Amino acid sequence: MGMPLSERLGVDIHRAELELMAAKRAAVEPAGLTVPQYAALFTIAENAGISGAALARSCQVTPQAMAVVLRHLTERGLVERAPHRWHGNVLETRLTEAGRTALALADERAGEIERAMAEELDEAERAQLRALLGRCTAAIDRAAQAQRQRGV
Repeated sequence: MGMPLSERLGVDIHRAELELMAAKRAAVEPAGLTVPQYAALFTIAENAGISGAALARSCQVTPQAMAVVLRHLTERGLVERAPHRWHGNVLETRLTEAGRTALALADERAGEIERAMAEELDEAERAQLRALLGRCTAAIDRAAQAQRQRGV
């Protein structure tokens, strides 16, 4: 049957991710946001004028998924989009005052979740966790690539 469930790291990683996403969902809800909307607002705040395609890459979602998020944010008046002054087919995205207000509330609450995780580990442990997760990601990529090459 393969590896027992108790030895599968994916289960532990998935459990931690589910807990994190549930906590963040509850944290950003009072600001009237979903986690993807919060991530988009946060990224736009850090990169004023970002295009939808670049925003999708930064938030690790498809351009189609980001288009839906941006449509909702625009309809709610949290972001504004205008043509780039040199590349008219590219829309630049910026936060509105209402968007900055919603982001501030959501980020205060989501930041508490992030700080709780960070405070559980010292600086060396945080660096080690990032390195270990990076190695896991690389191993996953190698295994998936090997399967594709074998046609599995």
